[in-house]
This record gives sequence, structure tokens and C-alpha cells, in this order.
Amino acid sequence: MKHSAGVLLYRRLAGQLEVLLIHPGGPYWTRKDHGAWQIPKGELGPDEEPEATARREVQEELGVVLTVSIRPLGEIRQAGGKRVTAFAAEQDLDPEAIVSNEFEMEWPPKSGQRARFPEVSAAKWLTLGQARVVMLPSQLPLLDRLDELLA
Repeated sequence: MKHSAGVLLYRRLAGQLEVLLIHPGGPYWTRKDHGAWQIPKGELGPDEEPEATARREVQEELGVVLTVSIRPLGEIRQAGGKRVTAFAAEQDLDPEAIVSNEFEMEWPPKSGQRARFPEVSAAKWLTLGQARVVMLPSQLPLLDRLDELLA
């Protein structure tokens, strides 16, 4: 079973709680919006702790080093069975300035050609209500856990 870790970034702007969600890059996600946005996350490396993975993934997918402490949000299981250990961190950033790493895959399928795509095509700040509409359904419990953590 695959195991990933990630961070739900949040900020308070004018008294309103907002979360940062990312839209995955690559051709399979291009036309998907509702149900596609998620937290920056990635698979644990060999002998890597979830917190280290979560911090690494924020840096790789957003080009941002987390300068704050992170708090555990627990584990969820995504629809495909992948376990995700999540953390919360209060840190502001400009979503227009993100710099994502890239991955390579065969594209178009069965063409023998390779193409490179950014891991993250976009990031944006959303209120909890807005996030509930566009977030990957299996990650929605993280919004409730953040709300409880900050209550």
C-alpha cells in the first residue's frame, strides 16, 4: 500500500481562514477542476519520516521552504487506497510565484514519445467553503480536522 505525506497550508486574511490547494499537473488533470484540487503531498522515501516527506513535498511542488512548525492532522485513506499522513502549517505565500518540479511520462500514450509536465499546474487560496467544492473528495476530512485543530 502506498503511503504519502503532505501539508495543508493555511492563513488568516482579514479574519477569514483560507487554505492553499494545488491542482495537479500533467495531461490527465488538464480538464478536471471540481474534485481535483488537493494538498501538496508525495510518497515517503525509504526510511523517511512523514514530516520530512511533507516538508520536502512543499518545497518540490511549490518551491517554498516551510519556515514554521507543522501540526499533525492524522491519516486519511484516498479512494485508490493510498494512505496520506497530513500536517497543517500556517504560512502565507504567493500562489502566482510557485515553482514546481517536473515529471516525465510517455505522452501521448503508447506513442513511444516522452514529455515533461509540472507536478503542480496551479495553486490558490480558498475559504473552507470554496475548498469543499473543488477538493479531492477523499481529502475533505482534512478541512474538518483543520477547523477542529484551530477551534
